[in-house]
Amino acid sequence: MSEEILEQLRAALWLKRKSVQQAFALLDGAEGKTKAVGGIVRNTILAEPTGDVDMATMFSPQDVLERAEQAGIKAIPTGLEHGTVTLVLDGETIEVTSLRKDNKTNGRHAVVEFGGDWSDDAKRRDFTFNALYVGPDGELLDPLNGLEDCINREVRFIGEAKQRIAEDYLRILRFYRFFAYYGSGRPDAEGLKASVAGKSGLEKLSPERIWQETKKILRAPDPSRSLLWMRTTGVLATILPEGEKWGIDAIHGLIAAEADLGWSIDPILRLKSILPPMPDKLIALGKRLRLSNAEADQLQKWAMVEGISAEMTDQQLKALIYWGDQPAIISALQLSLANMRQKSAESLEATQKSAAYSRLLNTAQTWDAPAFPLKGQDLLDKGIKAGPTLGEQLKKLEQFWVESGFLLERGKLLDELGQLS
Repeated sequence: MSEEILEQLRAALWLKRKSVQQAFALLDGAEGKTKAVGGIVRNTILAEPTGDVDMATMFSPQDVLERAEQAGIKAIPTGLEHGTVTLVLDGETIEVTSLRKDNKTNGRHAVVEFGGDWSDDAKRRDFTFNALYVGPDGELLDPLNGLEDCINREVRFIGEAKQRIAEDYLRILRFYRFFAYYGSGRPDAEGLKASVAGKSGLEKLSPERIWQETKKILRAPDPSRSLLWMRTTGVLATILPEGEKWGIDAIHGLIAAEADLGWSIDPILRLKSILPPMPDKLIALGKRLRLSNAEADQLQKWAMVEGISAEMTDQQLKALIYWGDQPAIISALQLSLANMRQKSAESLEATQKSAAYSRLLNTAQTWDAPAFPLKGQDLLDKGIKAGPTLGEQLKKLEQFWVESGFLLERGKLLDELGQLS
């Protein structure tokens, strides 16, 4: 291990936090009995953003709970069947999992055996760069030589890829997710072959787990290479058959637009970019993957947007927004703009349309629809009897008001009553 990496680990800000040092002290980290593990170590080495701290310990879950109680530290038995206890320290939560082996796996669940050594614990993890451990002094433990893969941004399964996938088929999607975030070059060949061989096993997983991992892939800074390989191996068609014939090419333009125009990453917008705007198909997708009501609603409203074009005027756009769903229309304009920007290098027409969509998008994002100035009582006061006729006339006046550019005031609109048939 290079001195530079060792210094990186020793200087990590998360390692110096009071909560982390308290956890190490509680569980004899200085004696080598507890270490930070996984993503926090990997991301420190790769100089990527770091998140929550996870730890592995030689102590049993019950020992961790007892030690915490004696020290007056809050401990939550969040996953005792997997050996996990969550410590609450200085306003931070740290998950501590006892060293373990996974036995009798069936593609979804494992029978857990606690104990063993650091090498045993490392072998039950999924990828080599996730089997790196760090003690309280920043010293790295690398029982499976995963450091080289980490430095090279190589997402490689621990052990035989096919076997590891058969233990938990979600690892197929995790393979592509980690490649989306950290991978470089071409994905590991054995991992690709194993994902092809095991992709039918994805059907054994719950829809919620599939969608959770898919959404994480879509949240990556640039998931396009990962999605390309998912399409090449048939994994994408397995989890998103609705997008198989539609393709993923549009996502390249969207990612470029996000970077150039400062758009925030929106996994649902990215999903829209690789799916056809067909309500029936999206209803089926929402039910199959058990999307939240809000997510399914976003897809449906976007698929129902009609009339978007670079030639439309601001007034036509405002009318569309008034009668429709503004967020859905904004999504449609974003995707249209991203698509035209992608083509603009080779087409003057695309450049012109890109400018038009940019203007329309700005209008859609900044315009607040005014309230219609009439109510049913206004027509009643004018002698219109309650009933279907009143509703029809009110709707005609509203349409007339929209066509006027929302300019006609209440009195002018009431003057039009006599001209309605």
